[in-house]
Formats: sequence, C-alpha cells, structure tokens
Amino acid sequence: MSKNYYITTPIYYPSAKPHMGHAYSSIIADFFARFKRIQGYKVFFLTGTDEHGQKIERAAKEQKKDPLEFCNEISKTFKDLTKILNLSNDDFIRTTEERHKKSAKNIWNILENKGEIYLSKYSGWYSVSDEAFYSEDEIEEVNGIRQSLLSGSKVEWVEEESFFFKLSKWQKPLLEFYSKNPDFILPISRKNEVLSFVKSGLKDLSVSRKSFKWGIQVPNNKDHVMYVWLDALTNYLSAINYPDENNINFKNFWPADLHIIGKDILRFHAVYWPAFLLAAGINPPKKVYGHGWILSGDQKMSKSKGNILDPIDIIERYGLDPLRYYLIKEVSFGNDGNISKDKLENCINSDLANNFGNLCQRVISFSEKNTDLMIPKEISFINDDISILSVYEKNFDQIIKYIDNQDINLYINFIVEQLFAANKYFNDQEPWNKKKDILRLNTIVYTTLELIRKVTILLYPIIPDTSLKVMSIFNTTDIKLETIINNEYIKKNTKIKKIDILFKKIEKNVN
Repeated sequence: MSKNYYITTPIYYPSAKPHMGHAYSSIIADFFARFKRIQGYKVFFLTGTDEHGQKIERAAKEQKKDPLEFCNEISKTFKDLTKILNLSNDDFIRTTEERHKKSAKNIWNILENKGEIYLSKYSGWYSVSDEAFYSEDEIEEVNGIRQSLLSGSKVEWVEEESFFFKLSKWQKPLLEFYSKNPDFILPISRKNEVLSFVKSGLKDLSVSRKSFKWGIQVPNNKDHVMYVWLDALTNYLSAINYPDENNINFKNFWPADLHIIGKDILRFHAVYWPAFLLAAGINPPKKVYGHGWILSGDQKMSKSKGNILDPIDIIERYGLDPLRYYLIKEVSFGNDGNISKDKLENCINSDLANNFGNLCQRVISFSEKNTDLMIPKEISFINDDISILSVYEKNFDQIIKYIDNQDINLYINFIVEQLFAANKYFNDQEPWNKKKDILRLNTIVYTTLELIRKVTILLYPIIPDTSLKVMSIFNTTDIKLETIINNEYIKKNTKIKKIDILFKKIEKNVN
C-alpha cells in the first residue's frame, strides 16, 4: 500500500478577499493532511488561487488596475490566510505562474492532437460570476433578470467563435468510470446530482473565449484564451511538476487522493475534470468531496449579497483553534452549516474549556500536590484502568476508517466521548481519597495522563497549536497515531510541565 497522500483545497478565485467559506475548505483539507501525516504518510497538501477569466478582468478594471497587479494583491490575502489559519500546505500555486501555464498548454495540446477539441461557434447563456455556461432549463427570470437556477448568478447571452471540447463523447465513459469507482464523488447526495446531470445528456463544452484577453493564450492561436476551468483545474497537476511524468512528485502523488471542494463547483470537478483527464490519457483523481456552504443567516456568503463573515475578525476575538474546532465539529460535513456567535461560545465553553482544558488542569494540579509533578514510577493497572485505556486500541482501525471515509463527525464524536469518559474516570476513581494507597493514586494519575496524551493526538489535526501545548506536559512533540494503542507510552519517573490555561471560559451576558 502506498504511503503517499495528495490532498487539495479548491483553487480559490481571488476576485475579492477570502471569507469564512474559504477558511472552512482550507481547515478541512488541513485536518485531513495533518491526520495522514501522524498516520505515517508522506503528504502533499496543495492550495492556491485561480487568477484568470472575465470576472478577474472586470474586477481589476473596476479598480483601475492591471489584472496581474490586481491578482498579486488579492492572491496575497489568500496566501496570508494560510498562515493565519496555521495550514500545513506544502505548496501554494497561482495560475499566473509560468509552471502552471506550461502545464495547462500541454493539456490543451494533447486534447487538440487527439481530436478532442474543435473550432466552431458558441451561443448561449454565460455567467461571468460562475465562469460557467448554462442551458435554457438551468436558468430562470427574476425581476426581468435572467439568472442561474444553481447559483442565482446573473447570466448573459454570448455569441462568438469558440473551441469546443467533445464532452458529449465522454458521457458513457464517465458513467462507466463512476460505476467502477463508486466513492469517486461524495457525499452520496452529490454523487446522485452528478449522475443525474450526466445521464440527462452531455453537450460539447466551449473551452475558449475571444471576448476578453485575461487568460492563458490558446497554443498557436492569439485570438483565443483558454476557458478558465480547463486552465484552473490543471493546477492540481502543475504543482506536482506535470508535464514531467517522470518527476518524483508526479510519480508519488498522482492521482490525487482527495479534492476538497464546495458543492457549487462540483460539476467542474466531477464531470469536466475527469473527462479532460480521461481524454488526455491521464488517470482522474481518486475522490472528490463536495461539502456544503457556510451560511450567513440562511444564505451563502458572497460579495454581492454583502453578508461576508471575516474569519480573521473571529480569530482575533476567539482564537484560531476554537474556530477550527467549531467548524469541524459543529458543521455536519457535507451539509450546509450556519456559524453563530452563541454556538461558537457554547462550543468553546463546553467542549474546550470545561471538558478538555479543565481535565488537563485538574490532573496537573493534582500531580503537583501529590506526585511532585512526576510521572509515577510504580503503577499497577486494574480492570477499570485497562478498560478505558484499551478503547483506543479496540477502535484504532475504525478511527482510520472514519478519516478515509471522510466521516469527520463520527471521528470527532469519538473524541468527545473519550473526553467525557476520561473526566468521569478521574472523578469516579477519586484519587484524592487514595492518599493512603500510593500505588493506586499513582496508577490513577498515570492512567489519566495517558488518556490525555491519547486524546490529544486525535485532537492534533483539529487544534494543532493547543495539542502541541498539551504534549509539552510530557516534554515532547512526538505525535504519532500508532502510539495511542500503547498504554504505557509516557516515560515513568520523569517530570511533567505545568501549562497555562488552554481555553478561557467565555462569560455569557445574562439579561
């Protein structure tokens, strides 16, 4: 089995500054990347910005800026966000980079040489906002304005010469591919959407534009630029040194293991992208997961709606790890989720401050008074200790399955259950009443510290900074998933460190 793992965020479109939806996709991808690393995998984690197309050109014009100048400024805000969110990405790609242009042009040349692209004329409804074409049955008229049924974005009638990709030719091969790879599209609801769309009949896809110039020039044709999605999707190959298929990164990491995307760009990733790749003779990625939207009220966040939630503002107020934990735990992965101040504060208080943070402080405080902040040397497990410690070994394979199946909510539910169990164990064992039985007192302390270590390792992909602070109790940053099955991993007769309060409880105003 390969121990390499390639995961990507969506290729973000920097027509405006990033919002909570971008932060959510990135945090989720980082969660999977960190988990696979502690599992022992060599991970390549990619994020970046898609910087071509009419939408960018118009946005730059509105600000009286050159498109590249505009992209440099906005792309920087996305790159800065990777640091603010503490992402562990290995690369940040921009589609204006020469390495990407080389990759995209190579794909085009392959498709054209294979007869998969032809020149004709296009007429139809086009959304500049979505960078997508829509058929008559995919649009509606609202207050005299035609818009997409899928996104609500305004559409315009476009007529011009265009290159077309023979998408219709790939309807049957795509359906066969989905059948042979039943987990290619998740969750199931998204898969059903794609199957319905493909089965309804695929039309050839316009893959070039003449009406604007901001894009990658079609090879050997100065009048056309590449359709932004044919250009943008190729980024997943560009970052691993395609078209050099002998390059070690390409060999190790393609096909990608997991594309994390929002549901609004599912069609591009689950229909167009595998079709392009199959036509070019390149293996499609292994899985595309279309998660829901982070809503503001009951609406998707967008610049046009003026309902943008700034993740930086929330991080400044509550901290990064609380936001990461909240988004991962409280948003049902695959469904839409609504972020609210009250829910976030309740989550911080109940899970992080009371459950996790309080457990760590109680045990350290007890150790300071009773074991001189030493990990006990002499211990003797009884059934109560073995029973709670062995939960991790018994569930080890299941924990990995949760991640490999993208069952984030089941994963974090397991963590929360174990935190409650650890707190209950410490309370029920009453070490403060065992001062005349030093062996039993020592064993309870050791067992609880070991439980803290185990659960901290599972929390690391979610709240990495806090988890490293907790691991410093044991004077280590050694975070390996396999160690959670070892019930005597922490070194006996060594000093433990005191740590500051992990999460301050938020006082709620009571009127």
